[in-house]
Amino acid sequence: MAKLYFYYASMNAGKSSHLLQADFNYRERGMRTMLWTAALDSRSEGLVKSRIGLESDAHRFHPDTDLWADVSAVHAGTPLDCVLVDEAQFLTPEQVWQLARLADEAGIPVLCYGLRTDFQGELFPGSAVLLGIADALVELKAVCHCGRKATMNLRVDESGAAVKQGQQTEIGGNDRYVALCRRHFARALSA
Repeated sequence: MAKLYFYYASMNAGKSSHLLQADFNYRERGMRTMLWTAALDSRSEGLVKSRIGLESDAHRFHPDTDLWADVSAVHAGTPLDCVLVDEAQFLTPEQVWQLARLADEAGIPVLCYGLRTDFQGELFPGSAVLLGIADALVELKAVCHCGRKATMNLRVDESGAAVKQGQQTEIGGNDRYVALCRRHFARALSA
């Protein structure tokens, strides 16, 4: 039976490189995959890119993309063995349910990779639904500067100071976000 997986972590835990390794493993065995990433992330330009230099072409999803319809259309022509989704925190709740349907009804394993929480410690809508309905939850590990497991994403300004308010989504990498343990995240926000 196919499953819906959610691999989650803070920034800099290697989510995209893990996704690309899983994709490689499927393709190395002659299996067909379909990769997706958020169109919202303008840095990717239709690629899943890792910080260590790995990258692969991917379809881009928008909030109005019907993943069930788009993936099913491809699957009907030549069956897919796996669907992999990067930046899964940007999925809408409806899209998460569409991915669950692909696992349940089309029999395609779906591997989603994304952040659990935003810069204020709040769940992203897509991540909240994945945490609620995924068949398997896998936490990938990042490291705080103190050596503890980093679970939080601190947004910083140009000078490195903590940003405490703003829109939930602001695209950026190491220039805008720092992965921290909960203790150091709370300290940074209370300073």
